Parts: sequence; C-alpha cells; structure tokens
Amino acid sequence: MIGRVDDAWARLAGQFVDGAYASVKGHVRTYVLHHQLLEHLPPAPAAVLDVGGGAGHQSFPLAEAGYDVTLLDSSQVMLDRAEERLDRLPTDAQRRVTLVRAEGENAGEAVGDRRFAAVLCHGVLGYYPEQPLSLLDELARCAAPGGLVSIMTGNAKASAVRPALERRWDDALASFDATSGVGVLGVQGRADTVEELSGLLQDRGVEPVCWYGVWLFVDWLEFSGVALDPDDPEQVAKTAAVELEASRRDPYRQLSRVFHLLGRKQPS
Repeated sequence: MIGRVDDAWARLAGQFVDGAYASVKGHVRTYVLHHQLLEHLPPAPAAVLDVGGGAGHQSFPLAEAGYDVTLLDSSQVMLDRAEERLDRLPTDAQRRVTLVRAEGENAGEAVGDRRFAAVLCHGVLGYYPEQPLSLLDELARCAAPGGLVSIMTGNAKASAVRPALERRWDDALASFDATSGVGVLGVQGRADTVEELSGLLQDRGVEPVCWYGVWLFVDWLEFSGVALDPDDPEQVAKTAAVELEASRRDPYRQLSRVFHLLGRKQPS
C-alpha cells in the first residue's frame, strides 16, 4: 500500500490477495464499492487514479468497464501481484491500465501532475498512525475540477462491533471511544468518522456528496464464528446484494465497520 507500511505489505501480500480478497468479505467489498462508484463516476473512458491500489481488486473491474485506470502503490510486492492479475484481464482492459510505483504523498508528481475524473483511496488511511493530511492533499490535488474523490476507511463509530461479536467484552467496552486497534490482518489500524473526514475534504476544496457503509452482516457472521463459503456463487451473490442495499440505508450503514465517502473537487 502506502510507503510507510511497505515492509508490512511485502510480508502480508499473500494473505491479503489470496486470503482476504478471495473470501466472501473480499467479494462483498469489491462488489459494493464498485456499484457505489458507478452511481457517481462519469461515463467511461474517464480517467481513474487508484492511490494505494494494491493488486487492483477495485480498479481492474473499472478497466474492464472501459475506464482508463492508473494504479499507484509504493509496495513492489503488491504491484507484482497486480501485474499477475492484470495478465488475466482481457487484452483491451489490459491496455487501459498503467501501474506506477510511488508513495501516495507523492502521487501528483508521480503521475506528472495529471488530473483525473476520479481519485480512489480505499483501505489506506487506516494504516497511518495519525490522519495523513499530506495524503489527503494529494488526493484533492490529483482530482480534476468536478472530479470524484472516493475514500474507504474504518468507521470509528462502530469500533466496538468486532470485539463484542467475538465476545471480548472488556475490549468491546474500551472500544466505544477508541480510534485504533489491531485489524483482521494483525496490523495496527486506525479508524475515522464521516464528519471529521468530510471536514478535512472540504478544507481541501472537495465537497462531500454521499457516504455509504461497506461491511455489515458479513462482519457480524464472521466475527460470530460463522464460516461463509466463497465457493457457493448463489449465496455469495445474494449476500452481496443484501450488503449493497444495507450500505445505502440508515441505520444499517451507520453500523458498518467500514464507510465509503465520496466528494467532488470544486472549481478553484
């Protein structure tokens, strides 16, 4: 992902790509975010920048849908996995993808000051010990006027969900006011609130337009000890459909362990 956790992702790439994304939760994440994005993206072949894009799970489906995708990541191991996955895409989609190695804080320079119709940053902010203001600066900088900025990150208001469902009651009690903890990959993580992140985007000329939840029922089931079968396509499809609907509605989206915030870059 981003530079300061590059060593950790070199170690965790296999677990992330082959484990997390191959699970039902991984499918739900890709499906839900993809459909939420399509509600706000301009038509293809608009240019999309995926900052901290890892192995391309979120942006490669956009390339298949006709978008011009630049995937930027600081981890060479993750980019190698992206290259492997890219080779499995249809040839026309492959031609629409560019891989760039750089830290997110240097995204603008790395892409030659190009401006994009959409800038994605999914599952990245939480791996910084403090709010990465310089990264937010770059996300806003790389978006064209009227362009979309899409951020997915942990929901600080739902921090007690996981320990409670795992019946770690002391941890759950302490989590109500916590913004950090060890995530499912065993890496220290940090969560945000929609309100705080919206304010930080506004400070950078990006006006929030909508937010969604991402994971709800799949989290409740997994952390309660229920095994979800990724090899049952009918059940996976039904699960994803329910998660997408829940992501749009209150109170469900408020209980999601992760949220997806979208904003538009205002004219300068």
